[in-house]
Amino acid sequence: MKNKSYIVVSFVVLIFGIWALPKIMAKFSNEELVKFEQVPSFEFINQDGIKISNKNFKNKVYIVEFFFTSCPTICPKMNVSMKKLQQEYYGNPDFGIASISIDPKRDTPEVLKSYMKEKGVTMKNWQFLTGKKEIIYSFSTDGFKLYAGENKEVEGGFEHSGLFALIDKNGFIRSRTIKNGENENPIKFYDGLDAAQVQWLKEDIAILLKE
Repeated sequence: MKNKSYIVVSFVVLIFGIWALPKIMAKFSNEELVKFEQVPSFEFINQDGIKISNKNFKNKVYIVEFFFTSCPTICPKMNVSMKKLQQEYYGNPDFGIASISIDPKRDTPEVLKSYMKEKGVTMKNWQFLTGKKEIIYSFSTDGFKLYAGENKEVEGGFEHSGLFALIDKNGFIRSRTIKNGENENPIKFYDGLDAAQVQWLKEDIAILLKE
């Protein structure tokens, strides 16, 4: 009888663990997501010549990146990472991506649309945006503290980061906290060139979609 009791108790503990563990992990993961400043209001033109603003992303979790179509260095790698997110959340109406060109002179809506087709972008809520150069640079540098600008000395003629910003449904920048030795620090942005951080981004998008 004692052996049967142990088996029953063990079974109950196992079932409870299977049910409770994901909820406990989700709770701890949620606590890791730090809230930063709110993204400033914006309005740009997309690949179809349509005005797109932060209102189009209201109640959506979305990613913001800064790139340019003729980029010969990091942008193709960033695009590969973004396509992993497209694959993961394809068809989810509550998720979107805003890819903002820092070379608006060349990256017209027509060029952006051609670029999308070339790169296999098919997600409905993935917007490729262009606008006035000074507004885009201010939005990047002042709004996100991510420098973007012209630099004739670098390959491609433009300087920018390969970082992705994760935005929650209320328009706030969010990120996880990571341990570095004995310290814990929020990363704020995710490195679009780092496979591990792209995986973190996938996980953290899932957390925000549940909020």
